[in-house]
Amino acid sequence: MHTHTASPKPNLHLILASPRGFCAGVDRAIQIVERAISKYGAPVYVRHEIVHNHHVVKDLENKGAVFVDSLNECPQDRPVIFSAHGVPKSVPQTARNRNMFYLDATCPLVSKVHIEARRHFEQGREIILIGHKNHPEVIGTMGQLPENAIFLIETKQQVESYLPQKSDNIAVITQTTLSVDDTADIIKALKARFPNLHLPHKEDICYATTNRQAAVKVIAQNCDILLIIGSETSSNSLRLVEVGQKAGARQAMLIAGEEDLPWDLIKPDMRIGLSAGASAPELLVENVITALQDRFTLNQQDIKTAREDITFRLPRQLEDTP
Repeated sequence: MHTHTASPKPNLHLILASPRGFCAGVDRAIQIVERAISKYGAPVYVRHEIVHNHHVVKDLENKGAVFVDSLNECPQDRPVIFSAHGVPKSVPQTARNRNMFYLDATCPLVSKVHIEARRHFEQGREIILIGHKNHPEVIGTMGQLPENAIFLIETKQQVESYLPQKSDNIAVITQTTLSVDDTADIIKALKARFPNLHLPHKEDICYATTNRQAAVKVIAQNCDILLIIGSETSSNSLRLVEVGQKAGARQAMLIAGEEDLPWDLIKPDMRIGLSAGASAPELLVENVITALQDRFTLNQQDIKTAREDITFRLPRQLEDTP
């Protein structure tokens, strides 16, 4: 009797970068929404996407979160939560004026940049923010101070055209999710023009962004295709793609999840690199690995470049909530 044996699946090399995925600030923001729902019941309103990831937003909507663009869309008798990216000062002020109960899920590392900006302003310094225009974090940081108190620089080219009022009293702050290398280049250009520049004591780019970029750099040079899981709106995920390209990946691309896998490009025996932005849940990584395993025999290699054990406290109103 003839038995049909399934043909063996072709091999594929998977290089998994670590650290990847959720950072402490994202983890805390999601917990704030979940605990607020469990303590105050649904619906709980969230101003702006809590973090830039569609899967996370959908999941929280299913649990009872309502995402809005402005406080005008929130009823006064329900809790409102501010996103991890931070908000301009005017937002909590409006909430207080309207007697709304609010919880602030701003990442503590973003809050640190806000405090720095205010300190420089009080000391009469001219402030440059390195960041991406219209990103919610940049809007929140610029909104800590009066209009025009902060000058935004996005590229090294813009350094040349910047004309300060007090060239010997300039301070620099940065968005937390930038490319470490690009930012270093911009700062170098600024220092060449303004040697007395006040720089942050400790870099503003957060530990998670730095660690994820460093891990991607290590694996990129060995990859035929580098896949970064994250949303189009996620600054730190887009930076990982750029870092991977610069570090030597033959191809680097952003995917939202397993539904975006570029099957036409993935060939047997290729080396596929995989990482995820700081707002992408680990479940998405697992789903991608499962999808690859369905078609290939995976030879998986885990590359770990740093250990992360940072956690941030929750707002005290929620500390005792399961």
